[in-house]
Amino acid sequence: MTETIRFTLNGNPTTLSTDASRKLLWVLRTELEMTGTKYGCGEGLCGACTVIVDGRAVRSCVTDLASVRGKQVTTIEGLARDGHLHPLQQAFHEHGGSQCGYCTPGMIMNAYGLLQEHPKPTRAQIEEGMEGNLCRCGAHQRILAAIEAASGQGRRP
Repeated sequence: MTETIRFTLNGNPTTLSTDASRKLLWVLRTELEMTGTKYGCGEGLCGACTVIVDGRAVRSCVTDLASVRGKQVTTIEGLARDGHLHPLQQAFHEHGGSQCGYCTPGMIMNAYGLLQEHPKPTRAQIEEGMEGNLCRCGAHQRILAAIEAASGQGRRP
């Protein structure tokens, strides 16, 4: 059944007329051309599809479009401002936290959500908060260092 869904995407009012039970991931990628959000497992387990909804990291592959009605949705494309990377994106770049790059958008968005909840996290909080995001390239230590740097807790390279 087609419904009108309104929400804010990366700071812009967005209105869609579609099936409200569609998964947010597919709406973002196919209708709204936000292809930075990746498909991984399709079950909310790997974190590749992570976006921010009202300040919290969510897995868009298991999130119905109806659940974002009236909310703020931020994708990886929405972090950079005026041609400048977000400090978290910059830290990932500086620390080599994106080896193949496939998991990187989900890692950054999950880290963004973590930093919203814990602006100055300990290493243990970062490790725990990032546990559900998978990286097959083995860049985990560089990812953790990037998150520490972005939070002001780590050293610059």
